[in-house]
Amino acid sequence: MQLNFLTAHKLKKMLEKREVCASDIAASIQESCEKLQPKINAYINFDKSILQKQAEEIECYIAAGGKLHDFTAIPVAVKDNICTHGIKTTCASKILADYVPVYDATVIKKLQEHKYVLAGKANMDEFAMGSSNENSAFGPVKNPLDLQMVPGGSSGGPAAAVCAGMAICALGSDTGGSIRQPASLCGIVGLKPTYGLVSRYGLISFASSLDQVGPITRDVTDSANLLSAISGWDQCDSTSINTGKVSYKDFLVDDIKGLNIGVPKQLMAEGVDSQVADSVNNALEMAQHLGANIEQISLPSLEYALSVFYVIAPSEASSNLSKFDGVRYGYRNMQASTLHQMYRQTRAQGFGPEVKRRIMIGTYCLSSGYYDAYYEKAQRVRTLIINDFKKAFEKYDVLISPTSPTTAFKIGEKTGDPLSMYLSDICTIPVNLAGLPAISIPCGLSSENLPIGLQIIAGTLREDLIFKTAYSLEKAIGFNKFPLHLYE
Repeated sequence: MQLNFLTAHKLKKMLEKREVCASDIAASIQESCEKLQPKINAYINFDKSILQKQAEEIECYIAAGGKLHDFTAIPVAVKDNICTHGIKTTCASKILADYVPVYDATVIKKLQEHKYVLAGKANMDEFAMGSSNENSAFGPVKNPLDLQMVPGGSSGGPAAAVCAGMAICALGSDTGGSIRQPASLCGIVGLKPTYGLVSRYGLISFASSLDQVGPITRDVTDSANLLSAISGWDQCDSTSINTGKVSYKDFLVDDIKGLNIGVPKQLMAEGVDSQVADSVNNALEMAQHLGANIEQISLPSLEYALSVFYVIAPSEASSNLSKFDGVRYGYRNMQASTLHQMYRQTRAQGFGPEVKRRIMIGTYCLSSGYYDAYYEKAQRVRTLIINDFKKAFEKYDVLISPTSPTTAFKIGEKTGDPLSMYLSDICTIPVNLAGLPAISIPCGLSSENLPIGLQIIAGTLREDLIFKTAYSLEKAIGFNKFPLHLYE
């Protein structure tokens, strides 16, 4: 197997034995990116000189006796809404096309402590708004397993990069499923941590009460290690949770005997493809064979989750994106003759159609006379969703559902029907509304040879149960699919 398709924990062992060096790993990623970037468009900014320079510096660090951390010399793709000092961070938007941050996000600082390598800034849906990665000012990303299909969104670039061997692992952001859904469609692992477990400082906001940075990896072990590396309290983030130092790989135990698993019927309802449902049910049978107790349950408020999300998220986006007006930074229309005209033309030309759509929805929901009817009511229903989950976790250790109701769909298939596109996140959105942790692992293939994702949800700060369940099922399922045809 080529180095670029190995996991970080396997590469670490090879580095310890001096079987490979940092430059070997970087060269493998560079070769992959140069070959596949024109086909997949996974990156907005890939700079081989940065990759090579960092690898050389790390070789000197290792030669001088530096400690090998879990991600030392490991090329990590970073979603382009996570700030990197001195390197463009665009949010895949024209309005930030030339923005260069003057600071690093906290998650980047934590990876720098590991002596990681930046593989590149990965493509995404503009301002993380989308489920297919077609809403990028830098062009759509293609699914490495089938170039006619979408990779999912909004973290489609990071997911495609990991899937195609253009990065060993990646950081994405998840507002309504934007890590888990593309992980599902690309056949890899995506984790959305408990809200507040990973600092959001340096993450350019979409919806502040929903956004969460998390790992995108090839297996569950790398996911646990990457969460250990980036999690922890941050004084720069007022929503940060102080849990102390946790080593999540300690929870990678292949034993789910006696585990109580609930299957919410609202997440296995009409709209879920029959092949997706069959694969998830097969995985549940495996879990039962391993000694877990399976029971179908009802969480009645989940049927309103999609409606609640598309009131709250656009409302928060309307507020967060108001600062992009052409005055302080970012794109500015230079032909405007008045301040009001400059505001209007800058935002009209700088934002794409999906971002404009959500800003308009959010502004309407927050406007005088409609706030109580929409935003306040949505927050009340959000509380009902949170309470339903709390009640469920009094009896069940984890909940299991499909990650996405379908496998990857064709590029352009849903762009003319926003409501159909929004339904792609129907299984993942409730988790963000409740601030819970959830992971997507691959659990099978459709008749079209496209991956199917299984979602595992746990209670607040119960990542231990997430990893225990995911690790056990990963071993039982034995999924292993690489887009090697792209290298032929």
